[in-house]
Parts: sequence; C-alpha cells; structure tokens
Amino acid sequence: MQCPSCQYNDTRVVDSRPADDGRAIRRRRECPHCGTRFTTFERLETTPLFVIKNDGSREEFNGDKLLRGLVRAAEKRPIKSDRLMLVVGQVEKDLRKLGESEVTSQIIGEYALKYLSDIDDIAYIRFSSVYKHFDSVEIFLKELQDIVIDKEDKES
Repeated sequence: MQCPSCQYNDTRVVDSRPADDGRAIRRRRECPHCGTRFTTFERLETTPLFVIKNDGSREEFNGDKLLRGLVRAAEKRPIKSDRLMLVVGQVEKDLRKLGESEVTSQIIGEYALKYLSDIDDIAYIRFSSVYKHFDSVEIFLKELQDIVIDKEDKES
C-alpha cells in the first residue's frame, strides 16, 4: 500500500480488525519512510447490481438513494438513522441472495416495505404512498385498512 503522504510503496500493517459487521477489514498502517499513520479498508469486491426502473431504464443499485427515501418517510418519527441504514443493508443482502444481476425497482420497494412494517406504521405508509403511487384516497384508505388488519392478526 502506498503512503498517502510521501508515496513510499512499502507500508506496514500495525493493527487489523473486522469492520462493517464483518464485511470489511480495517487496517491501521504506518509508513516506515516518513512515519505517517493511516487507515485502509479491505472489502470483498461484489458484482454490480442493476435496477430496472419503471420506465425500462437501468442504473446501478445505490443504497444511498434508498436510504434517502427511507429517511424522508421516517422524517419526524422516532426512528434512529442506524436502524434505517440496517434496513438498506438488509435489502441489499436480500437482493444479492436472489442471485440476479438485475432487479426491478418494485422488488426493492417490496423488501423495503417488509422491513419498514416492523419498524413504524407511519413511515411504512409514507414510503408506500410514494412507492405504490397512490392515485386516490380510496387506495390510500385500503392500504391503511390492510395495515390495521395485519396488526390485529399479529396481536391475536
């Protein structure tokens, strides 16, 4: 690894430990030439995952984009951002388990809703109203009724 300060090519590892829930290794390095210490992360290289959008276009999956949508849905709700980041990680993990290189945006939305339903009903409704494109109050009301019925089934 090259030193970021003096570009010396032979730095040594001082400390290694797991990071990102075991999906990466954090290495603390030191340059023997100038003494600079710096941190690097080693991650498994994954194949790109592409999203097929509603208009037929394709783009690379971006967890940050999903997180922004979840944050918007959870605005002013008692949900910690760490919890939403875990949802994004779990959704990506589920998508990769499918073994496909391309997934539809509908699948991403369904996975996100699955996890949101266990976290907060209001965030779930907000996210689903955007994801499912509610065209009328009747459709919105039916979704609310489905949530109430679901909750009653879980409680009994």
